[in-house]
Amino acid sequence: MSKKLINNPKNVVREMLEGVVDGSDELALLEHDNVVLQAGLPAPDERPVAIISGGGSGHEPAHAGYVGKGMLTGAVAGDVFTSPSTDAVLHAIRACAGPAGAVLVVKNYTGDRLNFGLAAELAQTEGIPVEIVVVADDVSLHQTVSEDRRRGIAGTVLIHKIVGGAAAAGKSLAEVADIARNAARDLGSMGVALGACTLPGANKPGFTLEDDEIELGLGIHGEKGVARRKISTADELVEIILKTILDDRNIGKGDKVALLVNGLGGTSSMELAIMTRHAIAHLRAQSINVARVWTGTLLSAIDMPGCSLSLLKLDDTRTHLLDATTTARAWPGSGTIAAKRQEIKDPAGSSDDITYPERGPLADKIEGIGQAVAKKLKAEEPQLTDLDTKAGDGDLGASLERGADAILALPHKAWATPSTALIATGNALRKAIAGSSGPFYANALIRAGRHLQDEATPNPAQWADAFETGAKAIAELGGAKEGDRTMLDALLPAAKAFNDATKAGKPAKEAWQAASDAARKGADSTTDMTPELGRASYLGDRAVGVPDGGAVAVAIWMQEIADNL
Repeated sequence: MSKKLINNPKNVVREMLEGVVDGSDELALLEHDNVVLQAGLPAPDERPVAIISGGGSGHEPAHAGYVGKGMLTGAVAGDVFTSPSTDAVLHAIRACAGPAGAVLVVKNYTGDRLNFGLAAELAQTEGIPVEIVVVADDVSLHQTVSEDRRRGIAGTVLIHKIVGGAAAAGKSLAEVADIARNAARDLGSMGVALGACTLPGANKPGFTLEDDEIELGLGIHGEKGVARRKISTADELVEIILKTILDDRNIGKGDKVALLVNGLGGTSSMELAIMTRHAIAHLRAQSINVARVWTGTLLSAIDMPGCSLSLLKLDDTRTHLLDATTTARAWPGSGTIAAKRQEIKDPAGSSDDITYPERGPLADKIEGIGQAVAKKLKAEEPQLTDLDTKAGDGDLGASLERGADAILALPHKAWATPSTALIATGNALRKAIAGSSGPFYANALIRAGRHLQDEATPNPAQWADAFETGAKAIAELGGAKEGDRTMLDALLPAAKAFNDATKAGKPAKEAWQAASDAARKGADSTTDMTPELGRASYLGDRAVGVPDGGAVAVAIWMQEIADNL
């Protein structure tokens, strides 16, 4: 059985709704039906048109998350991916509607249409006026079924907002229903999944994909899409999806639209933001006015990794209703955006300024070594990532690869002298690597560079002093010491070995090799150490058995220097 934070799978819907209601003073729950409604509704005669929606559970925060003034009056929840019963919908209508009547917003699935439709008929026999608005926004089915048989997916949330705003503005039942139906006709959505979802209590996902496969054009109930294909970049997928929507909904140059980038439950905000970025750029490149944008998980398929894009043509009325206030907690708020990305120049400071002298006698040699080290770190990224994943946060390899790219991008003049080379490299790493590695390496290199600022051709002893100065700078900045299972377990023994070898009169290459050997031995010794600092320390004894990635990185670049001296 898959891992879920639940109690009994049979009770997930009720317990979920109780949690939603318990967390708000504006929501109430029917005693015997899975219906969430606004608390403290006015007397029936004073109520505006009620807006009721719902469907199977598993789409959270839909639908209960959109109950609030200015959006839904009530939400009816069925079992996971199962339509609610006719009686539950009927009870929601009775609880929410007054003489002004109710609009039922229904996603286009057979079970939902049947149960909401029958409940509407029964409510009308009781004297409650009811209108049904069906949302069928899934354009991926354009070559498969007729428009009236398409599924309702994430774009439905935009209809919830528009119809809720219209009701709150005092529109009549017929006016509210007409606004909603017209909006639904101008709405198109399409999704992509990187994998399947797993239902509570199930022991496996609904389908399986190879590591390089995706499902394109899927619904919101864990089903497969209309096509299975090889994975593409985020930008490529955005363009495929948007082309389908634009063509199907006849959206083009000069049109004003709202964009919804919706996560399906298992997609990070990072990924959704990347999809949003290119969706906006791609639409603007076609002279389409992107007036409103919302990004987030608004209507999910439990824990499915993937997302959908929705476009809604806007006019002044729809824009106003989307902008209207609501107390619904899951509505993400204002969707207004700037006409173009706002960028501000990075502020400069004196510490960024380096005066480069003429290239000295060691410039070519130092530049060659620097570039060799950078290329070696890039090649070792998989190993360093693997080590840091096993006993850290997994970012070391990528961080040092970014640092290596920054080194390779240094101008020719940066390598003029040992001092400028070290300081320029330190500044490059400071800018390229965040986290802890960047500041540590930057501090060490800048301090070592300053130590050599008057030396065009340092002798081995001066190099050794600079190396020791840099290693001590890291210890001072981070507060670590030898034995704490950090990069210092390689650096400090290496500094000592380099110093000892130079004092013994060893040639530079032989002295550096001794330092490199000490670094490798120190890195290996971390395998049996319990981490005391850094994120690896959170693992405690679980990190034992894997060498520290930072120390291994030191050993790698030190040996690369030895090989190129």
